[in-house]
Amino acid sequence: MTLQEWMRDLAGELGVEIDVDISTILDLARDAAHNVDRPAAPLTTFLVGYAAGMRGGSLTDVHDCTDIATDLTTRWEGSAP
Repeated sequence: MTLQEWMRDLAGELGVEIDVDISTILDLARDAAHNVDRPAAPLTTFLVGYAAGMRGGSLTDVHDCTDIATDLTTRWEGSAP
């Protein structure tokens, strides 16, 4: 099973229709893991998805929230526990 198939099946089970840009999401997870802390990857992608949904859930909302989070990961100077 490919990641694209997994995302299609998961979206179906969750009752949502969205064309997911897997590369962008994985890049965000990588940046959060490397620049913040490893556990920040799933937390960041979850929060970006939640925020995008609260904004309306369009692909533009997803990309805007992803851009905001990516920018923060590059500026992050906090210390991981």
